[in-house]
Amino acid sequence: MRKLIVATGNKGKLKEISELLKDKYEVISMKEAGFSGEIEENGKSFYENALIKAKAVSKALGVDALADDSGLCVEALNGEPGIYSARYSGVHGNDKENNALLLKNLEGNENRKAKFRCVVVMYRTDGTVVSGFGETDGTIGFESHGEKGFGYDPIFRSDDLNKFFGEASEDEKNSCSHRFRALKDLSGKL
Repeated sequence: MRKLIVATGNKGKLKEISELLKDKYEVISMKEAGFSGEIEENGKSFYENALIKAKAVSKALGVDALADDSGLCVEALNGEPGIYSARYSGVHGNDKENNALLLKNLEGNENRKAKFRCVVVMYRTDGTVVSGFGETDGTIGFESHGEKGFGYDPIFRSDDLNKFFGEASEDEKNSCSHRFRALKDLSGKL
């Protein structure tokens, strides 16, 4: 089975990508592959940030690399937190604080429509770039539901599942997630 290096330190993302690609690739994190550098995500879009990460790992290790950038876009907040989803509260990866701030910013707002968006980029050693896009619609709840998933999953009610991602099994979430849809889009182009 071919190895695929994924430019992420997020264990939740790595687990999802590994599960979604298990039939085609042995998914390896950038750290497991020997990449120990820091990557500054200073792009202005999900695509730019995914490209920055994939290119950095590919160039450093001399391998094809995959990266995703994804986040939650809330209609009433003009698309926030968007590309800042992981660091919305100011601390990267603090899911509890990010969720609390989002709920606070939505207080009194009846419009709870939201989308998870994802862009995946494969950067190849020859410099070619292939990308995929996916999104999934839902609404933001008023409190957390379930203990599964990561990030905003406990407060995102999926339109596809009619339940919160925090309550969904891995298989349920993976059947309709933004990451699944982006990887499916990408795989059709590879």
